[in-house]
Amino acid sequence: MKKRVLTVILCAALLLGAVIVPAYAADRPVYVVLGDSIAFGSGLLNPREAVYGRIVADTDGYEYYNYAVPGHTTGNLLRRMGEKTVREAIVKADIINISIGGNNFLLDNLNGLMYDGIVKKDYSRIDAIAEGVYEDIGTVVDTIRELNPDAAIILQTLYNPQTGYVGEVYLQGRDRINAAIRAFDEARPGEIIVADVGSVLTDSGSDFAEDRIHPSASGNEKIARVILETLYENGLGTETEPVIAVKGIDAHGAGVFTVFVNFYGLIFHIFSIVRDLFSGNR
Repeated sequence: MKKRVLTVILCAALLLGAVIVPAYAADRPVYVVLGDSIAFGSGLLNPREAVYGRIVADTDGYEYYNYAVPGHTTGNLLRRMGEKTVREAIVKADIINISIGGNNFLLDNLNGLMYDGIVKKDYSRIDAIAEGVYEDIGTVVDTIRELNPDAAIILQTLYNPQTGYVGEVYLQGRDRINAAIRAFDEARPGEIIVADVGSVLTDSGSDFAEDRIHPSASGNEKIARVILETLYENGLGTETEPVIAVKGIDAHGAGVFTVFVNFYGLIFHIFSIVRDLFSGNR
């Protein structure tokens, strides 16, 4: 009789456990990552396991979805948000983490922008790009709010991975786009939470992959820490020290782009010296 009672109790406990465990899993906050190659993890050989979004999710126990696409601009992101799977993820998200804006600058006639900046010291085209980013951020936020009025939207600032003559042009682009992000935050307070990634990723070789554009494994860990601290400060997370479940592996042999832009940066610098000499500025 006692054995029969014990068996019934054990069965009841197992059934209760079967009900409780899925319910607990379903209650995990949903963390959705959107954006570009930085959010995708293009500086890593194992981005699925080691990109900063994965680290954040592993650390705070979030249910994780990443819909970032390398090369995406703010316009691409808006079109991506029209896709059924992405919209469904946005609807159920508690936190939406976005990295976007860098390709608006990188993919918009970079040679022309370098010529304007290095030779002419004219950054008006970068100003126009930043204004476009500001407008697109508003549309991105409005689109999210139509689908999900309550999700926290984390928007990352840009960093400058380049040095030398090209680095100054990158710096101008970074600063103007970051100013647009902060201006939007001030104009529409409470709509987004700014995660200041740009202040922690420097020109240190350890922060970037060999392409000198994308974060390395170490850089992804730094970004994860910034996101975790931002979430914690806003009552959205419980931890600030990243949990590294899988160590990132840096991608190698992809420095052609940097060699290319530095070569053109040097050419434009020489041209600017010659131009100044003939114009009597020196």
